[in-house]
Amino acid sequence: MSGVRQAFEKNFADVVEVGAALGIFRGGREVVSLCGGFCDSARSVPWNDETLVLIWSATKGVAAACTLHAMQAAGADLNTIVADFWPEFAQAGKGALTLGQVLSHRAGLCALEDLSANILDRESVVRAIEKQTPLLPVEAGPAYGPRVFGFVLDEILRRLAGGESLAAYWRRVFAEPLGIDLWIGLPENQNARVATILPPPAGPPAAGDELFLRAFTDPNSLTRRAFASPPGLSGISAMNAPQVRAAPLPSMGGIASAQALAKFYAMLASGGCMEGKVFYKKQTLEWMSTRLTQGFDPVLQREMSFSAGFMMDPLDGNSRKIRSLLGPSLSAFGHAGAGGSLGFADPEQGVGFGYVMNQMESGALPHERCISLVRSFYED
Repeated sequence: MSGVRQAFEKNFADVVEVGAALGIFRGGREVVSLCGGFCDSARSVPWNDETLVLIWSATKGVAAACTLHAMQAAGADLNTIVADFWPEFAQAGKGALTLGQVLSHRAGLCALEDLSANILDRESVVRAIEKQTPLLPVEAGPAYGPRVFGFVLDEILRRLAGGESLAAYWRRVFAEPLGIDLWIGLPENQNARVATILPPPAGPPAAGDELFLRAFTDPNSLTRRAFASPPGLSGISAMNAPQVRAAPLPSMGGIASAQALAKFYAMLASGGCMEGKVFYKKQTLEWMSTRLTQGFDPVLQREMSFSAGFMMDPLDGNSRKIRSLLGPSLSAFGHAGAGGSLGFADPEQGVGFGYVMNQMESGALPHERCISLVRSFYED
């Protein structure tokens, strides 16, 4: 794996990293484990194998996997009507929405109009979701929900799993049995291990990010509304506060190591099995690796494709990848996080990939520093 190491070290030489880590599993075995740099802007605390860092929306992949597991246990499928087990959800024209539509960002719930809901007050957000009219029809295609999505999945899981929160479900079902060092709601005694997340440096947008960044700076755009809804946390520095790290935010609050993210996806890439434990049925795994929608996403301002809760690379009319963020496999699925983190599963080759960092970059999806790591792994 010399090519992967060279690509990883080049990112530091090119000064696009402060601290970062990369973990890759193949066939259930860890084949890459790299880390380097520093946990802070002063470059005084070295990054090591025990370092954790915020992974932003890469948390959504974990949240989706938990929700799908709870669906599997409850006998629900992608055609199950959400309001059948969450009656209050039926308000404002949402009575026919299915789990598949919600999981693939087609429910029109990318932003909330009730500005009294606060991201750190779960009940207020759930009530606002129940009252919210879909902003777009299902047939419009994907409209990504940066913050709202995690609250919807958390409430769905609670309704299916007897009231247990998504964060607790993750710890009980996956993290503790498999020793996966990923938290949705960080215990206070783990804070010393967490790297400080740093805002993107100033500069021109990367190729492909122009539309997104223009929309993000427009206070009236759907993009800006979606990324600020529900309100209550503004500014990247707020995410470094211990009380915010402790908040179980399934859309954007996950804190993990690269090895943890890679191990989680390695389990999904290995038939839903790991260490003698079977977590998923074949049908559930197919929901993860099957494109349910593709189109121009008005929130992310680019062509997007989603399975049941996961990002997939979009395809052209000849079933070829428009971009290869997740490697060459057509069935690869995963989730990116704001600033550049990425986790994905490649079931064709049994690969689980996890990349985390603390120096954020601007834009909606990871740039070349992460893409070069993916590319070099598959070329090695």
